[in-house]
Amino acid sequence: QVQLVESGGGLVQAGGSLRLSCAASGRTFSSYAMGWFRQAPGKDREFVATISRRGGMAYARSVKGRFTISRDNAKNTVYLQMNSLRPEDTAVYYCAADSDSAMGGTSSYDYDYWGQGTQVTVSS
Repeated sequence: QVQLVESGGGLVQAGGSLRLSCAASGRTFSSYAMGWFRQAPGKDREFVATISRRGGMAYARSVKGRFTISRDNAKNTVYLQMNSLRPEDTAVYYCAADSDSAMGGTSSYDYDYWGQGTQVTVSS
């Protein structure tokens, strides 16, 4: 079992940056693949980025080149650095943990544990 708590969301102007953090409880953080998803009002939850147990990364096409996912296993934390933000990035951002796979998937069904979410709002 793992509990996830996101932080770092807020209001930013278009072109700005934010760094989201997701702190995990438990001593087995390094054994989970981790992912970030987002959900805008009236839309389905969508994949943003994932990082494997060993640090391999994958991104949604819409954020590739602007967002960077990373993890610090010593701190039980996964990060999402978001640069060149756009109004269409506005959403609630969720982190998630996948206990079954070395490399996290792009579907929300691949993940076992979820945080409560943090709001990111990008103004134009």
